[in-house]
Amino acid sequence: MDVAGVGLNATDTLIQLPHFPAFNTKMEFISAEVLPGGIVRRSLLRRAWVRKVLLRLAAVALVGTAILVSTGSAAAQDGDAAAGDDEEDAPAPREKPAVPGAHLEVDIVPEGADPLGRGASAYEDPYAVEDDSEPVEQPTGEEQEKDLAEPISTAAIDLASGARYRATGKRKTAIARVTLRPGKGTYLVNGRTLEEHFPRHTLQRNIRQPLETVGYQERMDVVARLHGGGISAQAGALRHGVSRALLEADPNLRGELKRRGFLTRDSRAKERKKAGLKKARKRPQFSKR
Repeated sequence: MDVAGVGLNATDTLIQLPHFPAFNTKMEFISAEVLPGGIVRRSLLRRAWVRKVLLRLAAVALVGTAILVSTGSAAAQDGDAAAGDDEEDAPAPREKPAVPGAHLEVDIVPEGADPLGRGASAYEDPYAVEDDSEPVEQPTGEEQEKDLAEPISTAAIDLASGARYRATGKRKTAIARVTLRPGKGTYLVNGRTLEEHFPRHTLQRNIRQPLETVGYQERMDVVARLHGGGISAQAGALRHGVSRALLEADPNLRGELKRRGFLTRDSRAKERKKAGLKKARKRPQFSKR
């Protein structure tokens, strides 16, 4: 473009108007220079067109400036509000809690020293215990069995002619109602002797254990009524009933009888059958096909 032909110097800045075509109907180049003071130098452009262009440029500049100003003020207000909210929401610094008794001084009295400062030579600790005895050895399994097998020597049972001591013993579904009375050591179970009702020697020995433990196996008779359960369950119920009857005769025997397990009700029983199983736990044989 020939700058000198349109009356501009080589150092002048040519601005192409953004909202108008670069060429008019006569194919003349449209350009202008914005000089200090708002003076526009036109080239190949009519005065009316220049006036319209300047007006539109001024309007666009004013609108842009207003938008920038409003945006900046809004951003500043938002920033101030955010800063204020941050200051309000900022939690207070956490203070370390004070340790109770931290201001107290440690006062430890050495062992053997007088806490009142009366002198170590004249002070004797009344709570000092010197254990020079040898440690007690724990009894072994055999010694415990021997101890449990020995009769209780502290039993004191009233053997008056009219003394009767009654109790009830249970095992599984068997129930035994036992009566102890002074006698010669005979057993009457449902109107029969002990050997007739319990032919197994193991069961007979278990039934005689409570009276043998207290040492009255030859001075007291046992009368019992049994029902329910089988032979083994009835023997356990009778043993339990005799033990509880002895407790009625002498309450001081509780510790020794309980230590030997005579007063404990045996809670073992047959587990119920489950649906889909042959017994409580037994399952049918698994078949893959």
